Amino acid sequence: MKDKLIIIGASGHGKVVADIAIKMNKWQSIAFLDDDESIKTSMGLEVIGKTADAFTYKDEADFFVAIGSNVTREKIQEKLIEEGLNVVSLIHPSSVIGTDLEIGIGTAIMAGVVVNGSTRIGKGCIINTSSSLDHDNVIDDYVHISPGVRTAGNVRVGKGSWIGIGSVVSNNVNICSDCKLGAGAVVVKDITEPGTYVGVPVRRVDR
Repeated sequence: MKDKLIIIGASGHGKVVADIAIKMNKWQSIAFLDDDESIKTSMGLEVIGKTADAFTYKDEADFFVAIGSNVTREKIQEKLIEEGLNVVSLIHPSSVIGTDLEIGIGTAIMAGVVVNGSTRIGKGCIINTSSSLDHDNVIDDYVHISPGVRTAGNVRVGKGSWIGIGSVVSNNVNICSDCKLGAGAVVVKDITEPGTYVGVPVRRVDR
């Protein structure tokens, strides 16, 4: 772990991430990189350059990619990993983290989250505010679990999927990769084809 943390992305998601990093109290300094030149500071922290500048800080900083888009976050984070930069995970002190867990690098666990035992969370995930994952969940890489989502036991969410705010996933359900679930969706059986799903229970809407 380095003394400095650099967060890539200084907008809304970046602000929440910075708040977690501040509360973790592990870094002497925190700064942002952002490609929007009009943003000079965020959360009272300085924007010190663009995304491409990350590589100049390789030896002096830890990194976190705070980009909401799963696809963009994956692209940037995988480039950082490939170039040997140290990507860290951020876990809010108010979250409740069970035992026998795996949490991949570049994943953010937000305020009020509950993750129960024997759950596996991949790299580059967003486990957003006040969501809960019960026992034996498997959350693949670059998934976004939105605020207030509830997953029961033995749920699997495939890579790159986005589970909309307030959604509920019943136990023993698998959701395949590259799915989008609308707000308040209820999933009671497996989703086996990528697509956009809404409703109670969910139905596919992008055919």
